[in-house]
Amino acid sequence: MGCGLRKLEDLEDSSPGKIYSTLKRPQVETITDTVYEYVLLDFSLEGSRPTVQYMSSLCELPQALQPYYIQGYVLTTLHPIILSVGRTRSLPFSLLYRAILTRPRPSKQAVSMGHSVPVLRVEEWPITGQSLTGDNVRALIDRVNSSARGGVRFVGSVLQPAGGGGSNDRMPSPRRGCRSLPRTPPCTPPGDGDRDLEEHSPTYSPDLRLLVFFHSWAPGCAPLDALACQYHQGALSMRVSRKGQMVSSLEADWLELTAAYYRKGWSLVDSFVYWDTPKGEPVPRSLEGLFVYEERSTAPPANDTIVVEQWTVIEGSDVKTDYGPLLHTLAEFGWLLTCVLPTHIIRHDSDGNLATKHVVFLQRPIKTSSIPQRNHAGSIQSDVSTRSVSRGVGSPLTPPNVELSPTAGGIGGCPSTLSHLEGGFEHDDGAAEVTCM
Repeated sequence: MGCGLRKLEDLEDSSPGKIYSTLKRPQVETITDTVYEYVLLDFSLEGSRPTVQYMSSLCELPQALQPYYIQGYVLTTLHPIILSVGRTRSLPFSLLYRAILTRPRPSKQAVSMGHSVPVLRVEEWPITGQSLTGDNVRALIDRVNSSARGGVRFVGSVLQPAGGGGSNDRMPSPRRGCRSLPRTPPCTPPGDGDRDLEEHSPTYSPDLRLLVFFHSWAPGCAPLDALACQYHQGALSMRVSRKGQMVSSLEADWLELTAAYYRKGWSLVDSFVYWDTPKGEPVPRSLEGLFVYEERSTAPPANDTIVVEQWTVIEGSDVKTDYGPLLHTLAEFGWLLTCVLPTHIIRHDSDGNLATKHVVFLQRPIKTSSIPQRNHAGSIQSDVSTRSVSRGVGSPLTPPNVELSPTAGGIGGCPSTLSHLEGGFEHDDGAAEVTCM
């Protein structure tokens, strides 16, 4: 059974998607007390696009998302749709970004705890050098922890060239039903005495900038688990195949890399991969990076996890195939998305459309009443929908029309993406893997 994704020109790693999980399917689909709702918003920093909201800078994001924050949504992750590194900096859509917002589904029986909606804020942290390094990221984590001691929560970060991030002399061209965004002041720069990310350089000459996003609350209004958060680094390693300098496929033991941190109840909130190879050095067969995990002060329960490797296809100016439909289905079972890792893998399908691979991380507290813990899980097959679920700022908050083949086990009248998982969860001695063929 096909997955609705046009065949990629390169047969290597042409599977539309893979899913890895610490659970078998019956447990993935277990109903929980919390159901999430997601909004996916795509923004362009490069001028006119008929179906994507224009922004002159990502520093405008807090104001752009304010209508959704009023309704209880908060930003959970922000990522480039096409990763802008090396040769891909000149590709179309290299300044196309996606913001993912979430909220627990409102319940009439829910009792308000009196917590206010957080305020999203963004800071600009300059970085010297032509590419991100481990020293940069470790300095970032130190600065994030310093900020967190002041009562804020780290949301994530986006790396951009210094002085880049949009064409300020272009006029907005919003999609139908969307409002134009007013010009906003630049991002908040670092303090004069806070140059942790550049201290390894004898002179201050930033080549890159990191836009760092935080949530903050009015005094006395923050939820208890948002106070005194700590952030830790974790190893990230991928085996890669290349064609020339370009990465053509990747493999990673996602569950093994993250399991120890999820068992502690930590949340994966950001990721960094050192994609660029320094000039004159041999092309490596593996890529390294760091995950950033959040430890909350309230000692939450351990987490189960789902990791999705998914192709995203862009047709014209629209994202048409992505992880969105699967995300909305998993939300019904209490799965919270916390991080999306864009990759350097970029192809064209047979129609000439750009395709790139994203890695999506979701988590859910382990249910103590479920089947006892296992050391292994099985493999299944997934049919990933071919409709994008992105929306522009100001679009109505109505469920997207997700085109899925009729099947049993739908949720709320909409067929479940998980219902397409063929072959069941077969017993396997390795990690749970769902492969879409």
